[in-house]
Amino acid sequence: MPRRSSSTNVTLPWERRGTLFRQLLRGPRWKVGLAALALVGLAALTVETAAERSRLRETRAAIAEAHRAIALFRAQVGRCPRSTTELVHPPRSRTRYLREVPKDGWGRPLWLRCPGHDDPDGEDVLSAGPSGSFLVDDNIW
Repeated sequence: MPRRSSSTNVTLPWERRGTLFRQLLRGPRWKVGLAALALVGLAALTVETAAERSRLRETRAAIAEAHRAIALFRAQVGRCPRSTTELVHPPRSRTRYLREVPKDGWGRPLWLRCPGHDDPDGEDVLSAGPSGSFLVDDNIW
């Protein structure tokens, strides 16, 4: 009489059940899952880096626009503006040097110091940067 094998290769449907994580780890599928996870992470990092660069470009453009408006204000009024709001609503003049208060790429208003700290004939326009705090060393001039 031939001897029967004690183990079978038949699996019932309820025996195959398991979590998605357990199914991904079974066999060579875990490598595909790991590669997909790495690609998703890389894509998220790339998108965030692109967004950060875009915010920096917007901030630098807003600072340059504020410098131009301040120079025009000083030429016409003869003094420094007291704040960025004065560039939007100038005193005794109908000329608006800016349409709205300049904001950085994170939506926060720019800070103005006129005359400048180092140059009495210039001005300082800066953003608090990504942190939003002037106390952190990520300010943009």
